[in-house]
Amino acid sequence: MVVSLLRRLLRRLSRQWRAINRGYNSCNYWPGEDSATVEQPDNQLRTFFDNRKVGNVIWKWLHYFEIYERHFSRFRGQEVHVAEIGVASGGSLEMWRDYFGPKAHIYGVDINPDCKVYERDGFKVFIGDQADRSFWRDYFCTKVPKLDIVIDDGGHKYEQQVVSLEELLPHLRPNGVYLCEDVFSAFNLFASYVGGLAHKLNEPATVRESLDPERRIVSDTTVFQKRVNSIHLYPFVVVVEKNRADVPELVASTHGTEWLGGVRR
Repeated sequence: MVVSLLRRLLRRLSRQWRAINRGYNSCNYWPGEDSATVEQPDNQLRTFFDNRKVGNVIWKWLHYFEIYERHFSRFRGQEVHVAEIGVASGGSLEMWRDYFGPKAHIYGVDINPDCKVYERDGFKVFIGDQADRSFWRDYFCTKVPKLDIVIDDGGHKYEQQVVSLEELLPHLRPNGVYLCEDVFSAFNLFASYVGGLAHKLNEPATVRESLDPERRIVSDTTVFQKRVNSIHLYPFVVVVEKNRADVPELVASTHGTEWLGGVRR
């Protein structure tokens, strides 16, 4: 019995690995496409970055600014709580303040105690190790309200990224955004971890079928599906977005009367 289960597990893992490898290699065979010049919309974060000629350093990949705009723009001008892991030279704290506006509460986290120098009106800086769960549970989350946005630009190591996400995702408000930067290299361990989250997002719980066309198939949601809306992958970036409210079930409806062949089901 045990041997049979192990064989089934190994076959499943082998198939999954072949699927991952197939997707990885298929990118090499995609045909080239004609490129077109598209006018880019105004991006205040990029403008702030481009105008930073002196002062505290900001270091970002340029394609990140479009990702920021896509996921953060809805929070501008509101009372928003933003945490950035990785204060470094403090320039990005100033960038977030400029972007989100005077109502924003900006929290920086860094392992370097010298970063406390950037704490001033509107900024709060916490010193701690992002890979230390007790730092998040017993210190940071007890002193900071529920967050709307987390930006992980910290140590970029697998365990640091995983611990930070696991501890802060529950501390994120509904409709919140968790963005992790600098997810480098093929088969990156954090990217593989996120692949596991994606599998959970796709996993149905209890599934029921009925003849009611408005509720032909109903799947109760898992705890993860109740609260997580989507997972986005970009070059070097992972974004997790939460639902605006808990989603108790996922429903498949049917509209219309005619099926293929005229057979009603």
